[in-house]
Amino acid sequence: MNDRITMPIWAGGNFLVVMNTTMFNVSLPTVIDQLHITAGLGSWIVSGYSIMFALATIIFSRLSDFIPIRKLISIGLLLLGISSVLGYAADSFGVVLLARLLQASGAGAMPGLGMVLASRYVPYERRGRAISMIASGSALAFGLGPVIGGAITQYLGWHELFLVTCLVIGLIPVLWRLLPKEAQKPVGFDFVGAGLTVIASAALLLAITQLSLLYLLVGAAALFALIRQLRKAERPFIHPALFGNAGYRKLVMIAFLVFILNMSMLFLMPLILATVFAKGAATIGMVIFPGAIFSAVLMKWVGRWIDRYGNFRFLLGGQLVLGAAMLLLATMLHASMYIVLAAYVLFAPSLSAVTSALSNEISRILPKELIGSGMGLSQLSQYLGGSFAVAVCGLLMVWQKEMPPANAFQHIYLLLIAVLAIALGLLYQYRKSQYPLKRTPQQDLQQVSN
Repeated sequence: MNDRITMPIWAGGNFLVVMNTTMFNVSLPTVIDQLHITAGLGSWIVSGYSIMFALATIIFSRLSDFIPIRKLISIGLLLLGISSVLGYAADSFGVVLLARLLQASGAGAMPGLGMVLASRYVPYERRGRAISMIASGSALAFGLGPVIGGAITQYLGWHELFLVTCLVIGLIPVLWRLLPKEAQKPVGFDFVGAGLTVIASAALLLAITQLSLLYLLVGAAALFALIRQLRKAERPFIHPALFGNAGYRKLVMIAFLVFILNMSMLFLMPLILATVFAKGAATIGMVIFPGAIFSAVLMKWVGRWIDRYGNFRFLLGGQLVLGAAMLLLATMLHASMYIVLAAYVLFAPSLSAVTSALSNEISRILPKELIGSGMGLSQLSQYLGGSFAVAVCGLLMVWQKEMPPANAFQHIYLLLIAVLAIALGLLYQYRKSQYPLKRTPQQDLQQVSN
């Protein structure tokens, strides 16, 4: 596989897939108004997509251990494209929700399989660049999504957002030609384990978002059954060896905590600009835009630096800059909306650097036979962390509704700094176990080769 051609095209597809998520966030008020539904019902268009997207990511990643990647990505993109046509023709809430859930089921193929592809076929000395390229596509989508989504919704209508996503169908013949031909193995897929993972993850997320004891009990029961299934299955959906790898466990927890910071920032920024500074949707998009563009441009060099200097420096340095951005908001948020802009210019590229280094480090410490399952579980932990963050931030805002908005937001950022401190503590423990002596990227490469 020629990764210098394939990975930029994959990053472009990842951009479209991630933008499909962020475009709909800004169109939600219009959708709710035109379909004559409640805000609570309408929120399922976004939250339902997020839950299904997270679960599809790990399922596609795990299936890549048996089924060729080019077959899986073709199925995923075809499902995404067809469901987008369905959404464009939808005129009721039920059909719109169905289209969004089917979209998410196909879209989950792109990020998970992208990490598997890079880990499996890109040489370690260039892998940081490839993973960073995928991350830069996501970063650009986070910034452009609200701007493009707002413009399309305002001037054309929210139905036309589905047409943008239909463009992914054109990637199928291109990727089919570029991706390596893999031999299909006998599928020993653990359908019971996959089903229990879906039920446990969805129920626990719903327990948080709906504050439901019933969903919590269902999630806990499914989680208990999943643990039993993983122990007895011949080829478990999530390989138990992953949980026995202490370094991998720490990296997954760091990924979970870092995405709490990421989705909290993306959730809170529009609220800050709207409630504290009374800015409209267009201005909000323009404040987010510079940080996203800066992140996408900078990641071209960050990938090279990761390959040259190793992952740990970017895991540590990136998290420290994340802390600086949140400290700026926790102490000076009320002063000007330009404080929010400056904070996100610091935050966005640092977040992309951390997530790229995390994925690259996971690919370094896992054996090849565990890459699919390991990358999928890591991606799932990120999206679960993001969904958890949005739900908790919403609850914190409700609990502080009698307080001046600026103070309420500052309190949340202080809590997020505490979350970052936990991630840094885990990173310190990881360093002691994995990097007991000073190492060079060349030594890391030698370890992977061995």
